[in-house]
Amino acid sequence: MPLADELGSYATSLRYSDLSAHAVHTAKQRLVDSVGCGLGAFDAPPSRNGRAFAEAHSSGAATVLGTRQTTTPDIAAFVSGTMVRYFDFNDGYIGKEVGHPSDNIPACLAVAESEAASGEDLLLAIVLAYEIQCGFQDAANLHRGGWDHVNYVLLSSVVAAGRLMGLSPGQLTEAINIAMNGHIALRQARSGTLSQWKGCSAPNAARNGIIAAELASHGFTGPSPIFEGEMGFMNQITGTFSVDVGGFGNRDNQSYAVSRTLTKMLPTNGEMQTAVWAALSIRERISDVEAIDSVQVDTTYVGHHFLGKDPEKWKPTTRETADHSLPYTVARALTDGAITIASYSDEAIADPAVLALTQRVSVREDPALTALFPEYIPNRVTVRLASGEVLTEEVHDAPGGGRVAMTDEQFEEKFHGLLRPLAPEPQRAEILALLWGVERLADLSPLLRATALDAPHG
Repeated sequence: MPLADELGSYATSLRYSDLSAHAVHTAKQRLVDSVGCGLGAFDAPPSRNGRAFAEAHSSGAATVLGTRQTTTPDIAAFVSGTMVRYFDFNDGYIGKEVGHPSDNIPACLAVAESEAASGEDLLLAIVLAYEIQCGFQDAANLHRGGWDHVNYVLLSSVVAAGRLMGLSPGQLTEAINIAMNGHIALRQARSGTLSQWKGCSAPNAARNGIIAAELASHGFTGPSPIFEGEMGFMNQITGTFSVDVGGFGNRDNQSYAVSRTLTKMLPTNGEMQTAVWAALSIRERISDVEAIDSVQVDTTYVGHHFLGKDPEKWKPTTRETADHSLPYTVARALTDGAITIASYSDEAIADPAVLALTQRVSVREDPALTALFPEYIPNRVTVRLASGEVLTEEVHDAPGGGRVAMTDEQFEEKFHGLLRPLAPEPQRAEILALLWGVERLADLSPLLRATALDAPHG
């Protein structure tokens, strides 16, 4: 059976009652995390741009996160997804490919609302999207060939959207065929000077997935077999790989990928989290930052290739470049003793003192650290002081990583920290109560109304 057919059968057979209590609770944690990240970025330039785009395509089907503004489901998914991705603060997963499975959550919210789906339907779609994206990230690499990881968001979002729309197995297979043939994204979005599209690429993939599902619902068919065909995904993009769809999370194995994803305590790229914690530890032992003579960051292949290879990483001019720059971020952590959302403001990345220290940071791959990846995400920071003293710290696992999971209280603390400047405490409490109890909602309208930051709140 072609892989797309296997995926269609799996997605339409999974039921909410099949999900483990742990998978449901973890999905709710990711929902809390994603909504907090998205609402926290309400005033960001891409968020404003997205709302202007949505205003030009008004529709009553789906709500843009943080507003009373409604548009089509695909555009709502794009705009809300852009908000969730802006701070690079949402969750991640690392297999042969890296990515952010929570990129699917805004798409699930938009389609679930437009289909008048329940909270249980939403959680099932989220768990399903995570299962597909993480399963393919485990199966095949994209970035080494110059393709963006969001090509797996395209696949997971079309599956989740199709399930929420009630597509038959055959229709869902056609939706997958349509999506994967027509919307392949390039990795250039994450190379050189990074633009706003770094945070828009995954939302755009999700938008395309929703459109493909809608087309299939109206009878359109797509190229097949899309993965194994002569000109298909494997031959053109990844090379041959296998995916054990039968081993995906189900009632029998109770092993759901959402439970294996990583979350962040710091608003920066996931592969550099341990480098920041190492730098912060060293900073506590330095009385005068100006005494730093040089900084060496030893990292993995992914850390070097993504975050410490391009010359632009030493002179970032955009937030997107800065939060994917090991030299800048380590220099900022050593200077401030913290990494916050403000660490990547225009003023911060133009700070001459930090830019001067950035020039004294070098980054190299350590094959021994690469060998630990992806089981661990290790980084080592070595600081040489003008006195000749050398301080070294190596960290393998960051808070929020696979071995140090965040608690509900930490997710709530993060949520309040992001929303405190934008929403009063009663509104924040109401949103959290609805998110934690989302499985009890007959439809999602109360939740989406509660998130509105641009209208009077009752």
